[in-house]
Formats: sequence, C-alpha cells, structure tokens
Amino acid sequence: MTPMMQSPEDKAFRGERQALVSALGAALPTQSILSDEEDLKPYECDGLSAYRSTPFVVVLPETVDEVQHILRICQRLDTPVVVRGAGTGLSGGALPHKRGVLLSLAKFNRILEIDPHNRCARVEPGVRNLAISEAVDNLGLYYAPDPSSQIACTIGGNVAENSGGVHCLKYGLTVQHPADKVPDHGW
Repeated sequence: MTPMMQSPEDKAFRGERQALVSALGAALPTQSILSDEEDLKPYECDGLSAYRSTPFVVVLPETVDEVQHILRICQRLDTPVVVRGAGTGLSGGALPHKRGVLLSLAKFNRILEIDPHNRCARVEPGVRNLAISEAVDNLGLYYAPDPSSQIACTIGGNVAENSGGVHCLKYGLTVQHPADKVPDHGW
C-alpha cells in the first residue's frame, strides 16, 4: 500500500485517536497529551522490553482533578486505561493497551508528610524510592523494599507490583512491609 493510500482501519484508528485527543484536550493542557508516533515510542514497554505495544495516547496529568477528568472521559468513550509510573518494572505491568490511554503518574512526585514517630510517610505515587530514603536518612530510617532500580522506580509502581529487592530477604516485599517493622539503618 502506498503512503498516499490508507486502509479503512487506518482511517478509523486515526479518527478514534483524534476524538479521544479532542475530548482530553478539553480537560488537559496540550503539552500533557501525547499522540504523535514519535512521542509514544518511549512508552511502548516498561523494563520488560521483550513485549511492546505502542499506546493509543499518553497523558501526563499534574493534578488529581486532571486524573479524574481523564478517567471520566475514558469511561464515557469506553477507552481502556493503563497506569504507569517510571516504567522500570520487569513484569510487564505497565504494558500499554494499543487502543487505550497510558496514564503516567510521573508528575505526582511530592513527599507530602513524614511522620518519624510512626515511621510513616505520605507520598504521591510518582515519588522515587530513593527520594523517600533520602528524605528520612537524617532520621536514621530508609525504605527497605528497594528494587535494584530504586534510583528511578516509584512508590506507586512498587505498591502496584508488590516490588522488592535484596533487602526483601530480611524485611519482605512491599505488601509485607508494615510501618511498625520499618528498619533503621542498623542491619
């Protein structure tokens, strides 16, 4: 097929994408919506690069209101949603849907509260593991379930995938890491 000719499926695909982008554009700034092929490529897989699927659209919201708008639009248009953090996972958990929205929570990267007495932190899902450990280092604390990618991986992805690393042999995976058993630096 020559570049000038498009199959009916290609036209329908482009039409669906444009309708979705237009609907999302009513709720998000233009720079928060990625739909051009070259902008979508970096999101076609997570750390498990053996499986790839180019997302239909990627959205990069900055507020809870924007996330709510995105989810309402996707529900109304019957569009699948896959949530993604840093994309460092090795399980394929952030593999996008070819006709869906990839919802990146990377911009939700604030530590909201640290409660050293209860050894608890309230953080947004895009906070990197290492940032949590760095924020509590002066208190003699750290986040124990530390995948090897802790410099880049996010707490939201850790919770979604029940991640862990070498310290899990002693302290358990994310789900087994209750606040009353948070270790201090003394191994």
